[in-house]
Amino acid sequence: MTRRRIVISFSVVASLVVLALVAATVLSVWSVRRAFPDYDGRDYVPRLTAEVEIVRDEHGIAHIYADTPEDLFRAQGYVHAQDRFWQMDVRRHITAGRLSELFGADQVETDTFVRTLGWRRTAGQELPLIRPETRRYLDSYADGVNAWMTGRSGGEFGVAYTLLGLLGGDDSPEDWAAIDSLSWLKAMAWDLRSNLEDEITRALLAAELPVERVEQLYPEWSADVGEPIVDDEYVDPTPPSELVGMDGQPVLAESVPALRAAAAQLDAAPALLGDGPGIGSNSWVVDGSHTASGTPLLANDPHLAPTMPSTWYQVGLHCREVSQACPFDVTGYSFAGLPGVVIGHNQNVAWGFTNLGADVTDLYLEQVQGDTYLSRGSWVPMETREETIKVAGGDDVTITVRSTAHGPLLSDHDERIRDVGDEYAVALRWTALDPGRTADALFALNRAHDWASLRAAASTFEVPAQNIVYADVNGNIGYQAPGRIPVRRAGDGRYPVPGWTGEYDWAGFVPFDELPNMLNPSQGYIVTANQPVTSDRYPFLLGADFDAGQRAGRINELLAAAIESGEELDADTMVEIQMDTHSAAADILMPYLRELEAPSGYYGDGLRLLDDWDHAMDPDSAAAAYFNAVWRNVLELTFHDDLPEQFRPHGQGRWFEVVRELLEHPRDAFWDDVNTDDVVEDRDLILIAAVREARDEMTVRQGKDASAWEWGRLHALTLTEQTFGTSGLGAIEWLFNRGPYDVGGGPSIVQATGWDAAEGYETVWVPSMRMIVDLGDLDASRWIDLTGVSGHPFHEHYHDQTELWRTGGTLPMRSSEDAVRDTAEHTFTLVPVDTETRPP
Repeated sequence: MTRRRIVISFSVVASLVVLALVAATVLSVWSVRRAFPDYDGRDYVPRLTAEVEIVRDEHGIAHIYADTPEDLFRAQGYVHAQDRFWQMDVRRHITAGRLSELFGADQVETDTFVRTLGWRRTAGQELPLIRPETRRYLDSYADGVNAWMTGRSGGEFGVAYTLLGLLGGDDSPEDWAAIDSLSWLKAMAWDLRSNLEDEITRALLAAELPVERVEQLYPEWSADVGEPIVDDEYVDPTPPSELVGMDGQPVLAESVPALRAAAAQLDAAPALLGDGPGIGSNSWVVDGSHTASGTPLLANDPHLAPTMPSTWYQVGLHCREVSQACPFDVTGYSFAGLPGVVIGHNQNVAWGFTNLGADVTDLYLEQVQGDTYLSRGSWVPMETREETIKVAGGDDVTITVRSTAHGPLLSDHDERIRDVGDEYAVALRWTALDPGRTADALFALNRAHDWASLRAAASTFEVPAQNIVYADVNGNIGYQAPGRIPVRRAGDGRYPVPGWTGEYDWAGFVPFDELPNMLNPSQGYIVTANQPVTSDRYPFLLGADFDAGQRAGRINELLAAAIESGEELDADTMVEIQMDTHSAAADILMPYLRELEAPSGYYGDGLRLLDDWDHAMDPDSAAAAYFNAVWRNVLELTFHDDLPEQFRPHGQGRWFEVVRELLEHPRDAFWDDVNTDDVVEDRDLILIAAVREARDEMTVRQGKDASAWEWGRLHALTLTEQTFGTSGLGAIEWLFNRGPYDVGGGPSIVQATGWDAAEGYETVWVPSMRMIVDLGDLDASRWIDLTGVSGHPFHEHYHDQTELWRTGGTLPMRSSEDAVRDTAEHTFTLVPVDTETRPP
């Protein structure tokens, strides 16, 4: 299933109006540039206690210097708003289920989904739970955003607001509030929630195929592909309590219509951080025994959607005098709309994240009668609430959200299901719908100074469950799995389960002290790339749908080879590994392709490209282009006749292992095309057909001369702004979007530029940033963003890092005040005022 983007639908009249006015307004230099921020000068901020300096380098990356944490975060809010306010405003409309207020009726379905889950509602319940200083920091951040907003209107906020005004939309954004920041954490948790789609897909496939054939499409993880993060020597196999999940069998009942309705509702979810199974990350840390400096190196590159502007915002946050009263001296990647740094380092420690992949969602089949549902033999009332969605240019839409003890009903908004009386419904249980304290954890991470304080911070990092890699200036490296991870009384989370028995309810959560962790492992390095955290020795069930492990296996292989050769690792080595394009899919399929006899002439041209190919997915490689066309055609010819359209192979790591197993069984039923009556296809017939189809496809796409084919052109990346960049109007999209760019890599490759084999070859997820922290010399650390710090089209920093990102280049990740000031190009000062309004 593919979650939808925020696609704007203009009416014909509105489109004509925009096209008629665009040359005179939107595309005029004045209209585009009027919102560009001043990087030099000063402004006045209410409640600021002393002057704050914002020092920017040649790429516009801001380092902020303040005397108090509150002033620091006020300034961060101001800086985020300067560069990314449209992104922030869209994000808060998404997380509140209010996109329809901006873009009209086309977004009602998405708003309905978000309102059903109640992201902002849960965030509101968290406000009284977080620590008082966390609330102060959130409020201070909002002060800074609002100080920037004061005195601005319409297109002065950004060119997107000029467009909104032309279309009759609301171009007067409301003030920022603490809840706007907290709500973004729900969006982050949603996109990193693990196996919900797999759970519902298994159930719907099992309604059409025998369960054993469904299970073929979900092969068991093998340590031969990628070793777990935590070695068995660090795992206590003895459960500390009875809170250990039990295996279970798929329970389908007579609930397919409700499951299909729930699947349709999931399709309406907004794709924010990414879309589909490619969301993951690489991160590893190496101790000083293997590095040139004799101190640890930490690398991280999260794989997310390629958005314009990027998901991340680079920033430095520095207390002028680091003390207990002002403990922050941190540099790294933030989210525009959220104070603090999410991934980065301070003066003592560095940390990186990858998605743990823990199963934190369950779908419960509920028996319903009207507004009641069956629970342990009794019919009990549902919790209901009404939500009103305001629609730009249209009437308000009111929805009713119904919930059971297991959570909101996803299947409710299919009227055919809702109106049937005594039927089934589908409820979602998700850890992020329980109010929590992840906001506290972010600030605690920013001020952590050793392993103990890092773990204390991680103990409140409840959603999303992440892998944390750690290094410090004293030479230690470590790993910690944080998160609120459920313990199931029964079932393994792989299929929807009946909710009426109580048998499958959650019994609690894995205690933090029992979550996997390790400090200074004997091999001297730790690799996390979304593979399983532990072997089956670990007594708790963390999940059943981890990444198959190809990236983890390759990173381990490259690190081990470098260490065994005696190479002393440095930042350049880390970048080389991040840019590695070796394909595990090619390792699996190529031995069988080499057994095919290449015919002379046209149909043998592609196969001959593969004769001396090294399995690298480099952008200029003709062999890589042809191989990927073969791979896509193998998947299509093998599975499209067996699987419903929405469940066809996306072609990433899990499918590598499915095909690996099938290749060893040349007469498996999946090889046969059920649409041909006169022949039973086997493996070899499918492979021959795939290489021929791939040759024809590449001829159409890139010409008859096979030597001139290029993987990068086939696999191009377009950086798409998620609102007006999807308008369908060429002039508007030209204003916001950038590309295409030729890129290498692919799914389940270390350079993880993923593509969806069911849709085409275009890049749909990417390493959204790359970071290498040198704990021996923090100013020698390196980083790069996908785009740039600015969210204003045609600003010099709108996409000034993209070419470096594409080719493996990096920028200095400066953090010391001397290094920052030595390379400063701009200084902006925020000045306190005594009133709520700035001086004239």
